[in-house]
Amino acid sequence: MATAGGGGGNVKGTSSREGTAKSIVTEQISQAVQSTSNLLHLMQQSSPSQTQLMKLPKNLLAKAPTIKNTGQMLEQMPRVISVLDAQIDSGLQSVPHLKTVIQLLENMESCHLSSLSQAHFSQGESQQANQHPKAGSPP
Repeated sequence: MATAGGGGGNVKGTSSREGTAKSIVTEQISQAVQSTSNLLHLMQQSSPSQTQLMKLPKNLLAKAPTIKNTGQMLEQMPRVISVLDAQIDSGLQSVPHLKTVIQLLENMESCHLSSLSQAHFSQGESQQANQHPKAGSPP
């Protein structure tokens, strides 16, 4: 499986650039929210429907921390993907061992069923022999 950051080259540099780009995007979003909030404040002063507009800046400002948290989560995603990728690789390396274990369990089950079947069959024969005595033997 491929790891985050490309073909094993400059992973730290790529991660750093991704983190910087995400930080810039997060900051731009926060600035856009703040600008929208400022614009709404100006609209409040001249709008007849001030009660509805008064709720909007509070809602937008309340979302700013969520936007920053989203940016932090985006920064962590390459590391999370790398860890998951390593776990999947490890799991895939265990597949041949699992196949061997499955085959051993199937063989054990087959032997157990075979012995149970033979025991049941011989028990049935002995019951039939006891019920039907052979000709010429006393009852």
